[in-house]
Amino acid sequence: MTAKLLQTLPPDLDQARLPHHVAVIMDGNGRWAKQKGFPRIIGHRQGVDALKDLLRCCKDWGIGALTAYAFSTENWGRPLEEVDFLMVLFERILRRELTEMCDEGVKITFVGDLESLPLSLQAEIQHSMAATAKNQAIHFTVAINYGSRHEIIKVCRQLAGAVQKGEIKLEQVDESLFQQHLYTAGESDPDFLIRTSGEMRLSNFLLWQIAYTEIYFTPTLWPNFDRQEFHQALLDYQKRDRRFGKA
Repeated sequence: MTAKLLQTLPPDLDQARLPHHVAVIMDGNGRWAKQKGFPRIIGHRQGVDALKDLLRCCKDWGIGALTAYAFSTENWGRPLEEVDFLMVLFERILRRELTEMCDEGVKITFVGDLESLPLSLQAEIQHSMAATAKNQAIHFTVAINYGSRHEIIKVCRQLAGAVQKGEIKLEQVDESLFQQHLYTAGESDPDFLIRTSGEMRLSNFLLWQIAYTEIYFTPTLWPNFDRQEFHQALLDYQKRDRRFGKA
């Protein structure tokens, strides 16, 4: 199927059975670069282009939300040169793409421990969220300096502190209250999670939120994950019977 035809929803996909919210673990940028004899940073740049096209594809096909795992709490352990490049890259992308995101109706949100990021990047993040807050075409969430275990522990401490201070009663702590304190509070959980590059693990990503999410692993490296690959992933998703633990 040609790229031109894939600008609209392929006819073998059922619009009514598309996921409302897709999450992606974008793995394989470094391996893609290595295979081609490029520095790892070139792989990250190519990965940005793949993410931009997937975001536009979700919008074109009527999928209302996309969440991308951009940088984990564990990624600080990568070589300093690579980490510094990624921080600068995130900042440049936000400045460069903000006008286009506004024009296309993209609402962008960032989740994670944002206070540990460089101050200049924090400023760009806050500016981009404020500028796109009223957009409604698609909700794009970027997980940066994000770790799900850290998120869950943070919520536990907040709720334990509230109980200790007498602000809430212990018996009031349930799934609903817990979810209200997550980074993703107020947003729907992902219906579909895609991880590229052949790795079959969750890597500390949205562990609470994906309790009943359908998961799809593909050997395709992230920079090569295009609309045709997404089409195949969605075909696989639509073959599944989502029972949520029910018979």
